[in-house]
Parts: sequence; structure tokens; C-alpha cells
Amino acid sequence: MSIRRILVADDEESIRWVLSKSLSKSGFTVDLASSGTEALALVRQQNYDLAVLDIKMPGVSGLDLLTRFHEERPEMLVVIMTAESSMSNAVEAMKRGAYDYITKPFDLDALDAIILKAQKASQVTEEVHRLKSELKEHYQVERTIIGKSGPMQEVYKVLGKVAPSDVTVLVTGESGTGKELVARAIHYNSRRLGKPFLALNCAAIPRELLESELFGFEKGAFTGATERKIGKFEQANGGTLFLDEIGDMPLELQAKLLRVLQEREITRTGGNATIHVDVRIVAATNQELKEKVRAKEFREDLFYRLNVVPIALPALRERRDDIPLLVEFFLQRAREEMGSATQGCTEEAMSLLKRHTWPGNVRELENTLQRAALLSPDLLLTPSDFPSLLTDGPRDENDCSLEDVIGNKLRASLAQMEVQELDNLYDMVLHQMERPLIKIVLEKTRGNQVQAAEILGINRNTLRKKIQTLDIDIRKDCNNS
Repeated sequence: MSIRRILVADDEESIRWVLSKSLSKSGFTVDLASSGTEALALVRQQNYDLAVLDIKMPGVSGLDLLTRFHEERPEMLVVIMTAESSMSNAVEAMKRGAYDYITKPFDLDALDAIILKAQKASQVTEEVHRLKSELKEHYQVERTIIGKSGPMQEVYKVLGKVAPSDVTVLVTGESGTGKELVARAIHYNSRRLGKPFLALNCAAIPRELLESELFGFEKGAFTGATERKIGKFEQANGGTLFLDEIGDMPLELQAKLLRVLQEREITRTGGNATIHVDVRIVAATNQELKEKVRAKEFREDLFYRLNVVPIALPALRERRDDIPLLVEFFLQRAREEMGSATQGCTEEAMSLLKRHTWPGNVRELENTLQRAALLSPDLLLTPSDFPSLLTDGPRDENDCSLEDVIGNKLRASLAQMEVQELDNLYDMVLHQMERPLIKIVLEKTRGNQVQAAEILGINRNTLRKKIQTLDIDIRKDCNNS
């Protein structure tokens, strides 16, 4: 919105005449009112970009007009004129929403400067609104999260309800299901649109650096802290902070995060001052946090603070009907971003894609299609463009061997991790497999530990120790069959 039409309201005819001549000469369309009542009637008949109002007029005062205009026409800028240069007038005018305030007698150049400033401000405001609209358009759920299946419709319903509020959200799902995409959709469809959206992967940052990344530090807080660093909470102030892989956050940091959620305050490492932050938290995990709570690896109070509104994303194999839509979307992106000529898939290729279990979910599908679109010389992709899918054996998880299922899960998990993140992998994998295995065997034996030890091929005392170490509740967990 640029300023084109201006209303001047003043009970002094000389002031109206001078301003009309000056503003008209500058190219503005100017309407005049000799009273507050007349000004109010004009505003209700005509759209004005700016109103210049005398503070004292018969009928309705300039301040009362300002209040009404702010309520009825909030986009219109208002400049207040007064012959009394009292602080109370200035403060009251600004409190009621005036753009600026000028004292009579004034130089016309001073008013021109105010209008020029208002012109620039309105152009900036217009640009901000345009950018916000573009962002919202770009990040609308239906444009970024692809799928019309039943499971995805349920996700959309929750997104629509939760996005406008400031409630904390916990997004769960396997790696590659689009958890960050959901977090962005929440942010860009909320009142925080236009404010920062920051993402932090809690598993990708060493434990000793994670606190500094979140809360920042003061100069001299530790060796190497040569200057102050602002953490993610302060950087995201007013916006949204997406904490991915929240299940990997160390216990001591979990306590600090809980305090932030409760108090909305942080303290930088090495500092004493508390800093208020207004940040919406969206957390995500591909782990079963309830199990981690039971194993004392995740704070129960933090879990309930994060899990105010849970959004569970389905695996791609649970919504195979969406695969054709995803294929169309990713191939279109390949045409736009990589200059690919690929137009689609043959029926045989689509059937192959729909049979695959996609342990890496949507991310794996996207990478597979990008590679095929880049390398294929044909307009339509055929099964031969997906050699890895042809040689991987059975696609339906029900037809896979146990080794195949475990292998697919491991490949999907490891594909999301950098080499430097892989530490003590053998023990970590065995630990995650041990608990469900022992629980299943105990279920089959109805909690009979002697029989379970024989099935597992381990000593009875060894089994007892593992039950204690893995926090398996035999009465609760193993008597369901």
C-alpha cells in the first residue's frame, strides 16, 4: 500500500487550505473535513491511506477519531496535529495508535518528512505482508506434505487444529517420514509466521556442545570462549524451535529444557542473568519415548511437557496409496531442479515402487527417484531404472526373513547418521534388540524364567540379571498371552 489519498481534518480553514495546496502539489489526492463528525463520515465513505487530524475539533475530537479509525480502519495511518505541545497529548496519541505527532505551528517540510517516512513504512509493511503470504502459500500443508490416504488425513486434521495455537507438539515416526516438514508446516501456518524457525538435531551434536548450542555462553565461560555466543533459544525468540531426535538429549540437559518450558527463561552458560524467551517448541523422535522413560533414560515430567499434542507420522509402507502422488511430486521437482526430462513411470515400475517396503520412508523414495530420473534416458521410468529394488529380494515385510527385516531397519537408521556419529554401535544395537526379544520369550512362557532361559539358551541367573538391567516388569509386560 503506497499513500495516494489523504484526509485532512481541522476546524481552522487556513490550516485546511495550506495543507490541501501543499499535499496536492506533491501529487496526493486530498479531502478536507472541518469537524470530527464530518471526518468520520468521509472515512466511512472513502478509503484513505493517511489521515492528518487536529486533536481538538467540534463534534468528535481527534483522539476519539483516532480510536475509532484504529478499530474500523486499522490499515490507515494517522498523524495528530495539536497547538498544545504537552507530553500528555503526545503520549495519549501514541498510545491510541497514532503513526506520528506534530505540534502547531509547524513547517510544511516537517509534515512532508513525516508523510515520506509513512510512505516508506507502508511500503515495507506491504512487502512484509507479501512475503508472509508467499511463505504461507509455499508452506501450506497440502503443498509440502504429500498424501491423501487415511493415515495422512488424520495427520492433517491434527495439524489444522494445533498450528494456530502455541501448544507444544511431539512429532513421532520413523526416520524419513517427514517430521521436520511437519514442524515447518506448523510454524508457517501459525501466528509466528515471519519469525525465526530453527532446527537442532540433538543426536548430531556432541553432548558437551549441545548445551552451548541451546542456551549460548558468556565470554570466558570456559577455555576457548573468547566471545559471547547466542544460543538457539535466543535466536528463535518469537518463533519456533524444532528439536529433532529429542530422545538422544542427555538427562542433565533434559532438566534444563524442562525448566525453560515451565519458566520461559534461560541462562547462558557461565552467566547469571535470566533471559526471557518466547519460543514455541516442536520436538520429534523416531524412538519410543515411553520405553526410554521406563528405562530411566528420559525424564517422565519432560515427556509429558513435550507430549501435549502428539502427531504420529505413518511409515510409507502404511500408506502405499500415496506413492503415486509422491512419485509425481518428486519427478516434477527433478524436472524443475535438475532439468530431468522424465515424465513418469510405467505401470510395472509403479507396481515395483508400491511393493517395496521403503525402510527409509519418503526420504528413501525421493533419493531413489532423483537418482533414476537423473540417469534414465527415457521419458518413462521402467523397473530396470531401479536395479536396487529388483535385487533386494522380497518387498513385502510379511514375506521377508527376520534377518531381512532387521537389516532393512538398520540400513534405514544408519542412513540418517554421519560416520562420526557412529560410536559403540555393536553394543547399542544389541541393547535395543535384547529387551524386545526377552519380553517376547517371557510372554510366550507366561513369565516362566526357567523355560525362557532354556529357549534363549542362556543361564537362569543371566536371564534374571538382564530382566533387572533392562527394567522388564514380568507381571505387567509378560503375562498378556
